[in-house]
Amino acid sequence: MSQRIFITGGASGLGRALALHYAREGAKVCIGDVNPEDGMVTEDEINAAGGEGLFLPCDVRRLTDLEKVRSELEQRWGGVDVVVNNAGVATAGSIEDSTIADWEWILDINLLGVVRGCKVFTPLFKHQGSGTFVNVASMAGLMLAPMMGSYNVSKAGVIALSETLSLELRDAGIHICCVCPSFFRTNLASGMRSDLPGIQQNINGLMKRSSVSAEDVADDIARAVRQGDFWVLPHQKERRLWVLKRHAPWAFDYIMHRESRRWIKRMAGG
Repeated sequence: MSQRIFITGGASGLGRALALHYAREGAKVCIGDVNPEDGMVTEDEINAAGGEGLFLPCDVRRLTDLEKVRSELEQRWGGVDVVVNNAGVATAGSIEDSTIADWEWILDINLLGVVRGCKVFTPLFKHQGSGTFVNVASMAGLMLAPMMGSYNVSKAGVIALSETLSLELRDAGIHICCVCPSFFRTNLASGMRSDLPGIQQNINGLMKRSSVSAEDVADDIARAVRQGDFWVLPHQKERRLWVLKRHAPWAFDYIMHRESRRWIKRMAGG
């Protein structure tokens, strides 16, 4: 039986890379996205890659959109095996300059969007007796760099939610996978909200210099789903820093304070 996959924000970036990965395995892949033009193109790409593609309009800020997707997938495919809560946006700025409106915007999409996805599909997974949530967080939720407060908090919230649900839903046959990449080549910065001059160019430069691609992260996610792993930490350097933070927090704090000075200077365009 073909796997049945639903991916929010699936029309571009990591979501699209993961959709095509599963398509090449012959999966049925539904992408939910707010961009219908890109969504239809990606649907065609899924079909061309060997999968069964389906685009459905979906804004993760609306619970009803996700409920409509669930009903459609139950009707078409009899259910869904993997729900990837991937849709996300970015912000940057200091605590005093970031607006409350930007905080509310990013938390509504990055954190509550994942909450809504898990809330809507948990009853279906329980009815099926199985299912996997792939919640896309970020190393930003573990490393917590300065000038990224609202983004860091949104991703840290996804990590906390994922750890909670891993314990809460395990006995129902539901697996949780939490994805925490660092910078990789994607289009996240294109819609970034920030008053910092040149921030998009700085972030894009970091992404372009990364040796990790969206396809690499997609491969890691699919492997983790198959193996039942909780963590997906694709970047080796950041993975080592995370281990250091857990086992020698004083050393981690020293390194991060030193690196934070450079980061603040870069983020401020210096």
